[in-house]
Amino acid sequence: MSTRPIAIVGSGAIGVAFAVLFARAGRTAEVYDIDDAALDRGRADVDARLRLLADAGLLSEEPPVVAARIGWHTDAAAAARDAELVQECAPERADLKRDVLARFAAVAPQDAVLASSTSAIAPSVLAEGLAPDVAARVVVGHPGNPPYLLPVIEVVPASVTASGTVDRAAAIYRSVGLRPVVLRREIEGFVFNRLQGALLREAYCLVRDGIVDAADVDEVVRSGLGRRWSIIGPFETSDLNVRGGITAHAERMGESYARMGAERGQHDPWTPDLVARVAAERRAALPLEDWDARVRWRDARLMALTPLWDAVH
Repeated sequence: MSTRPIAIVGSGAIGVAFAVLFARAGRTAEVYDIDDAALDRGRADVDARLRLLADAGLLSEEPPVVAARIGWHTDAAAAARDAELVQECAPERADLKRDVLARFAAVAPQDAVLASSTSAIAPSVLAEGLAPDVAARVVVGHPGNPPYLLPVIEVVPASVTASGTVDRAAAIYRSVGLRPVVLRREIEGFVFNRLQGALLREAYCLVRDGIVDAADVDEVVRSGLGRRWSIIGPFETSDLNVRGGITAHAERMGESYARMGAERGQHDPWTPDLVARVAAERRAALPLEDWDARVRWRDARLMALTPLWDAVH
C-alpha cells in the first residue's frame, strides 16, 4: 500500500466520512477547509464516528490511534503536499467544485488524481476550462454514504480523462477496501442515483395517486426489496425468482413491466437482444445447473440476517 497521503477538501459529512475511511485503512488523510471553526466541527464528527465504529467492534485500533492519522489544515498547499489523491468534497455546485479542482491541481503533485465526490455532475462539466494536463487527471469518485460502511464507489471518467487516471483512482479506492465500479462513459447521476431516483420517482407517484402512504412504501422496501438487495442485486434477484433464470423471468414479466413503465410515460421495453445480453452475463456468473444451489445460498443468507433485521425493526 502506498504511504503517500490523501488530501480531502471539505470537512463536512462526506469529507469526514472519507477521512474515517482512509485513516481506518491505515492511510494518512489531510483534511482542508476554509477556517478553524469548520475543522473543529470536522474533528468532533470524526471522534463521534470512530467511537461508534469501536463500539460496534469495527475498528482494529483504538479511536485515538486512527484519529492521529488525520491532519487538519486551512492551508491548501499543506493539505495537498505529496498527495496521491485529492478527494474533493465541496458543496454540489459545478463552479465551486471546478475552482477547487483547479486550486488543488496547482498545489498538489502533478501526478495526483483529482477526484470529485459529486452525486450527479458530469466530470466533463467539472473539467471545463481546466488546462488539458489537469483535465486529464479529473475523475468522479462518487461514494455510497458513508463510504466506511457502504463500500461501493463509482469511478466516472470524462472523455478527456486519461485511462491511467481511472486505473489509479480505482486502485487507490480498492486498496482501502472500497469496491469501485468504473462507468464506461459519463452520464448525469451515474448509476447509484439513477437507480435510487427510479425507485424514488415511483414511490412519490404511489403516494400522489393515493395507493399507499410514505410509511407503506418504506415498509415494502425495508421488509421486502431491501432485504434481498442487501445480498443480491436486481438482476440476480430476477434470475433466482424464476426457474429457468432471467430469460424465463423476462418472458413471464416483461410485458407487465412494460405496461407499468408506459403508465408513467416511459417506453423502455426489454428487447430480446437486451435480455439475451443480460442473460449471457448471468449464465457466465451462474450456470443453470447451479441455480438450485444458489437459491438455497440466497435463502441461507436471508435466514442468517433475519435476527438482525428483526432486532432493528
